[in-house]
Amino acid sequence: MNRRQFLGTLTAPAVAAPRAARPNLVFIYTDDQRWDAMSCAGHPFLKTPNMDRIAREGVRFRNAFVTLPLCSPSRASFLTGQYAHTHRVTTNANNSDLSRQLSTFPRLLQQAGYETAFVGKWHMGNDDSPRPGFDRWVSFRGQGVYNDPPLNIDGQATKAQGYMTDILADHAVGFLRRAHAKPFLLYMGHKAVHGPFTPAERHKDLYSTEPIPYPPSIKDNLEGKPALRRPAGEKQYAPEVQAQLRGPNENLIRNQLRCLAAVDESVGRVLAALEETGQLDDTLVIFTSDNGYFWGEHGLGDKRAAYEESIRIPMVVRYPKLIRARAVRDDAVLNIDVAPTLLEVAGAPPAPAMQGRSMLPLLQGRSGGWRRSFLAEYFHEPQFPRVPSWQAVRTDRWKYIRYTELKDMDELYDLKADPYEMRNLVADPKAAGALRQMRAELEELVRQTAA
Repeated sequence: MNRRQFLGTLTAPAVAAPRAARPNLVFIYTDDQRWDAMSCAGHPFLKTPNMDRIAREGVRFRNAFVTLPLCSPSRASFLTGQYAHTHRVTTNANNSDLSRQLSTFPRLLQQAGYETAFVGKWHMGNDDSPRPGFDRWVSFRGQGVYNDPPLNIDGQATKAQGYMTDILADHAVGFLRRAHAKPFLLYMGHKAVHGPFTPAERHKDLYSTEPIPYPPSIKDNLEGKPALRRPAGEKQYAPEVQAQLRGPNENLIRNQLRCLAAVDESVGRVLAALEETGQLDDTLVIFTSDNGYFWGEHGLGDKRAAYEESIRIPMVVRYPKLIRARAVRDDAVLNIDVAPTLLEVAGAPPAPAMQGRSMLPLLQGRSGGWRRSFLAEYFHEPQFPRVPSWQAVRTDRWKYIRYTELKDMDELYDLKADPYEMRNLVADPKAAGALRQMRAELEELVRQTAA
């Protein structure tokens, strides 16, 4: 592969969508759902028939990723089509004021004549008041709670009764069933499946006897991961974090999957409302997550690190006017690609500062000209001392991780030969050429995406 082929193409022009059709848009995402936590992705016992339906009647992206595996930065990247170092929401700190200043695709769609609704978890600070770009607003402070949650509905505080996932589905379905004089966007962010993992009462005993499958990386001795072997005692972590850092926890895993059962039901309710109102085939539906999650791989819990379990996400898309049924794509798509995609499908111009690419050619089944690599990043948070700041570049074969504040702790993985990222090849003479190329690629992507 020559240098020009190897480079990611962040700014290549996209194919124009037909302007005659202005589809409705439904964007649904969960919190902390792993890429493989869908039955259509091959999970051995999890049942997600409605997520599977989107994949069966549309396309599943097997290689979807976030550019920063953390809630607030990832959400801002979905909204803006930008890397975190560009939009500046780099941690889960109080980003309430900054989130009001973001140039988001819902604002652009609203300006282009769409009716827009936000339902769910905003999670950029604790301010739950309506944000610019939405005609309808149903949200809550911070992480919210699973049962009987306080809500902010169009600026008015209220107390709901019931289970959060069901309540959000009620509001989403209510919006979809109302009369619309214009095409609409429903932007739906679930609290689930974030901790504390609290399933609905009806699902509390699901998956009680199924054996949990564990990959080889559960037994990673971290020999090639000096950054993870640095002293970082558990006492340094906030109490609510400590329980997630003690290796595999079967109860945690089962409860997270149980929470997904209600999410899948809510997806089914959204699809049913669109179908019953005659809008389903006129609506582009995307289902995804804001980041992945560790189940003890490499001795890790939560997210934040550069390994696959953290940066990889589920993504399925349905829109039969563009997408053939049962399609599966291996192209690397990113959370920053969602905004330019929805804007182009809607016939609205993207903001000039967007760094993602429209996925429209991929949705149409086209091949060629797509990115060959991408940049991912993370900015250290003091309450998570085990995970330092890093930048990483990934291709279909290689991943190179550079810890920006640590010396001589870089990592290089051959993902084809070592999909579980167990053997760091950074010091292997046989991988010296790949290491040089990946380091150069990282520098180039950092340069290309500089704010």
